[in-house]
Formats: sequence, structure tokens, C-alpha cells
Amino acid sequence: MGDWFYIGHYGQIGPLTRESIKDLIDTGVILRDTYVWKTGMSDWLPASSCADLSNDFVLVSPVSVPPPPPGSTPRTPSAVPNPMVAPSAAPSPYSSYYPAAATVKSDRNRLVAGLLQLFLPGVGRMYLGYVAIGVLQLLSCLCGIGLIWAFIDALIILSGGVKYDGYMRRLDE
Repeated sequence: MGDWFYIGHYGQIGPLTRESIKDLIDTGVILRDTYVWKTGMSDWLPASSCADLSNDFVLVSPVSVPPPPPGSTPRTPSAVPNPMVAPSAAPSPYSSYYPAAATVKSDRNRLVAGLLQLFLPGVGRMYLGYVAIGVLQLLSCLCGIGLIWAFIDALIILSGGVKYDGYMRRLDE
């Protein structure tokens, strides 16, 4: 029978066995500063301060950083843009959130997306990865207004107005 408790995101959790507590530490649910208590303790303590649990916390090597995406340059501290200096070229509107957006080419085709959008309303957007917009267009076609929206959207896609797919990869011709 378990006699361990801990305070998690949803409040006090327990009773748990010692093995369960060890598994929670190993999976990162219980951290060093997570408060734990067991029968016989006078007060809640951080898990790393509890003599029974302190040996369960091992130093884990830092998470490895993946290499930069193909076709992009690695971002170094000197390559981080200074917001106080005007950029020499207009950056992508997504570059601050997705630094590789302008460099990674999409596997989707603008012409295919535009033609799908023209003949099958909403499907072109779904093909590009904008599933929510595609479903809304498809459902709105039932009341008629969606056909106009899908036709205009197809023209925008075909004319190059959509520059990125739903995964923020650059669309080419």
C-alpha cells in the first residue's frame, strides 16, 4: 500500500507506492522542487530535500539541439537581428516566430492548391495545411456563400498571395 503523496498541477495526489514515486521522478513529473510527503514526515518537503528520494534525482545531460533545417544558416548570437537597427531587406512576417520559414521550401505546389480550391472548395486550403480554413469553406459551401469565398481564395492562391503553407514553409511555383 502506498503512503507517498505529492503536490502536482491538479493539487494533492496520492497515496502512491515508492515505486510509483520513482517512476514519476524518472519521467519528469516529480521535479526536485515538487513538494512530497509520506507517513511519518512532519511537513511537506521538496523532493530533493527528502532523504528517501534525493538519490533518485540524477543529473541528466542537457537536451541535444537539432541541426538547422536544410538550406538555412545556423543562428548564432551575432546573427540575431537587433530590433533597434532597420533591416536591409524586408523580413518575412513569420521570421521572428519561425526563423527558417523563408528558407525551407514546401513540398506543396501552389498551382495544385489553387486548382483544388477552384474545383473543390476548401480542399485546396486543406492540401496546403490550413485544415480549419478548408473545413470552414467546405461547410460554408452548403449555404452558398462559401462558393464565392472559395473562388476568391483560389484566385489569391494562384496569384501568389499565399506565400507559406500551413507549416510555414515557403511555397514556390
